[in-house]
Amino acid sequence: MRKRAPKRRRRSATASAVVSSLLETAEAVETRLEAAVSPLGLSLAKLGVLHPLAEAREPLPLSELAQRQHCVRSNITQLVDRLEKDGLVRRRPDPQDRRGVLAALTPAGEQAYTKGMRALVEAQQAIVRTLSAGDAASLKSALNALTS
Repeated sequence: MRKRAPKRRRRSATASAVVSSLLETAEAVETRLEAAVSPLGLSLAKLGVLHPLAEAREPLPLSELAQRQHCVRSNITQLVDRLEKDGLVRRRPDPQDRRGVLAALTPAGEQAYTKGMRALVEAQQAIVRTLSAGDAASLKSALNALTS
């Protein structure tokens, strides 16, 4: 029985080390991606709001943006406030719901989105280039296993 106890501790320590490493890696990747879009006056959160607006090619309700970003409407309201201050988004009344508000991309917002996505893709590619093709495939497989 004494032989099994150390094995359990090692597995637990190994599990803890793996999860800690995963979290540290996620934080490092997020930091690199934020650094890539920051010189453009963007953040990943701002780009996350510009993305559905650019994809939809039409104004969207703030409630729909919140749903797409998996956050509460007050978070989207604050992000849209900042984007509006930056001249990237403007609010419009919703013609179908007089209580509703729509967010629309401005021409400057479209340009910022395009530049932001270009910077994001370049940063993502740089991150993946640090791995061999085999390591990248193994990592993708391992991450898929964790999310399925």
